[in-house]
Amino acid sequence: MTERLATDLSGKTALVTGAATGIGLAISRALAAHDVRVALADLDHDAAARAAAQIGDGAFALPVDVRDRASVTAMVDSVLDRAGGLDLAVANAGVSSMRRATEITDEDWDFNMDVNARGVFLTNQIVVRSFLDRGVQGAIVNTASLAAKVGAAFLAHYSASKFAVLGWTQALAREMAPHGIRVNAVCPGFVATGMQEREIGWEAELRGISPDQVVADYISQTPLGRLEEPEDVAGLVVFLLSDGARFMTGQGINVTGGVYTT
Repeated sequence: MTERLATDLSGKTALVTGAATGIGLAISRALAAHDVRVALADLDHDAAARAAAQIGDGAFALPVDVRDRASVTAMVDSVLDRAGGLDLAVANAGVSSMRRATEITDEDWDFNMDVNARGVFLTNQIVVRSFLDRGVQGAIVNTASLAAKVGAAFLAHYSASKFAVLGWTQALAREMAPHGIRVNAVCPGFVATGMQEREIGWEAELRGISPDQVVADYISQTPLGRLEEPEDVAGLVVFLLSDGARFMTGQGINVTGGVYTT
């Protein structure tokens, strides 16, 4: 008889950064639906607290600036204090800005790198140290991007930061494999979030077309024929955190509706 892969996450505790809105909120809701106690961490603590209250089921909010080591350390310590453990983590906090590559400023570069790359590095490192200290064979998922697989026009600095996420994910996974700790990444495509709404306006201006034309272009590039929803990403994240993905580590999994298949 073929063995049925276990996907039960009941009773585990998960930390999700960038959890107040968008993909992070969808992931938090999906995990809670699988009886996971979720710590929703965000720079906007008030928004995270409102989201946690809506989720219920023991969900709670924490403030964090993922660029700052002391803040990330305090976040992980708070999860351990409040939940009595930590089994799963999703490093999802991210930002974007758009400019032509020749016009990217030092501030643009640093902003994207500090949140998207350094934020994942700090969150992963401090969570992994906690796993090792407690002998936990935990799982981590990092939010990368389609732009981590294909360099995106007007997003050169963002693409660079997300390529860094994939490189870090692969290397950390190799080091942690002997300890039974798995580290994977997801690569979403054109996801309908508040961040994408801003990007649509920026891209329309840079390309000299309307926002509706930008959206139509996104959809035309997507074989499944629609914009991605945050929930499309959340389902994959839940799987990667579960024992159903127990032999998967160091992967950057596309969830793009077919935009890019390599």
